[in-house]
Amino acid sequence: MSRIARMLRPDESTVYHVISRSALPGFPLGDADKDHLVFLLHKLSRLFFVDVLGFCMMGNHVHLALRVHPESSVDDAQVRERLEIDRGEGAFITALDIETGRRRLCSLSEFMRSFKQSFGRYFNKKHNRKGYFWGDRYKSVIVEEGRTLINLLAYIDLNPIRAGIVKRPEEYRWSGLGYLVQTGNRDNLVSLDLGLPEWNDGQPSKIIRLYRRFVYETGAMDTGKGKPMDASVVQKEKARNFRLTRTELFARRCRYFTDSGIIGSKEFVANAFRNVRHLLTSKDTRRFTPVGGIEGVYSMKKLGVG
Repeated sequence: MSRIARMLRPDESTVYHVISRSALPGFPLGDADKDHLVFLLHKLSRLFFVDVLGFCMMGNHVHLALRVHPESSVDDAQVRERLEIDRGEGAFITALDIETGRRRLCSLSEFMRSFKQSFGRYFNKKHNRKGYFWGDRYKSVIVEEGRTLINLLAYIDLNPIRAGIVKRPEEYRWSGLGYLVQTGNRDNLVSLDLGLPEWNDGQPSKIIRLYRRFVYETGAMDTGKGKPMDASVVQKEKARNFRLTRTELFARRCRYFTDSGIIGSKEFVANAFRNVRHLLTSKDTRRFTPVGGIEGVYSMKKLGVG
């Protein structure tokens, strides 16, 4: 049975939530391994026409939030510059190299192939082993920018909280929020252009503060899936004006960030669905599903809680 084609929108700038899991048992990723994953993310984001919006490297899986730019947005000089990063300054680069390079460097599939293969080689060499490190092919979801994206990033950054690893999300250095707070966003690895005009008007420190507040408000909710943020921690942040304004459970929306196919406003999901419908086996007319807990956000798929 052939695999269903991946849902991609190569002709326009698109945000994807990507999840990839290890094929190895237990939690094979140690601290040094997670450091190397962040290193690769930084290296490849400088090569590919991809913005890193968020990430979280856990013990047996990774989450990435990536904005992939279309080929039409990239000129020859930009492609040449990236190819010189890859091959070395002064490398002989032909017109055909630029054409094929543009196609490769604007591709989510190529980005993830480089990311996963590079890490697999590193891990095997380190442990003197052979075979696959990663399990099945990575999962990806098309995400609308703005409020939906902010909720996705909070979901990603709260992974270490739900796993009971840390009490505050920024204490986990292998996540987007941890990287922003602990390094001051060194080398501008994480893009703060999140599609919210009211946030983008501010300085980076203001955007980080607003996002951090959002994450704490979300983390305070008891989802019934993993641990919520410690109450005493939340109270301390509340005293700093982190008001707990959310009244709807976060639990109902968790799976939508990983399994929805497309997530965003009803109009966004409908438009994106028309772009990728030819890749799906079902030709039925879709009734998009409202996502509980986020007003005005819909999913391509109808999913159960859990």
